Amino acid sequence: MQAISSRNQLFIGLGLAALMALTRSHHFAGLHHLPEASWAVFFLAGVYLSRAWVFPALCLEAALVDYVAIAYGGTSGFCVTPAYAMLVPAYGALWLAGRWYAKHHRDAIATLLPLAGSVLVGAMLAEAFSSGGFYLFSGYFTAPSLAEFAARVARYFPAYLGAMALYVGVAALVHAAIAARGRQASGNAVQ
Repeated sequence: MQAISSRNQLFIGLGLAALMALTRSHHFAGLHHLPEASWAVFFLAGVYLSRAWVFPALCLEAALVDYVAIAYGGTSGFCVTPAYAMLVPAYGALWLAGRWYAKHHRDAIATLLPLAGSVLVGAMLAEAFSSGGFYLFSGYFTAPSLAEFAARVARYFPAYLGAMALYVGVAALVHAAIAARGRQASGNAVQ
């Protein structure tokens, strides 16, 4: 992927942070119909933002949004257990999948295959860490079994993957439109 200017990275980073804050666990009633965007935010941050400090900053933002929602917004703290720490490797898998894709991106339709593959692998690893961590370490399941975990994954993972695919798909379309506009402007400048 071509280098993105620091200024554009700042705008992208602020946009991703805002998207996560506005959609995370439907804490804000006005946007309760938008799917939660955290998985896509971490993946896209890996793709577009080159500074390593962005990852811990986004993790801190996610925890802060959750804290505010639970402490002041009336949101249930059901998910805040020892397993909550497993979100760090889950988000790290998404971030690293985005970093991998950034190295393999080309401005060509053929880039959709590595994009889809990196989204799928990142999401599967995130699901394994987040849901697997919750299943094993939350203290809510007295006799964990692989069959029960598989049933839970089958129930919840499609929605998480669908939300991630929606946001990454929109980002890919915006990226393609901006790249096409840049190529058109370059072509007009040459003529």
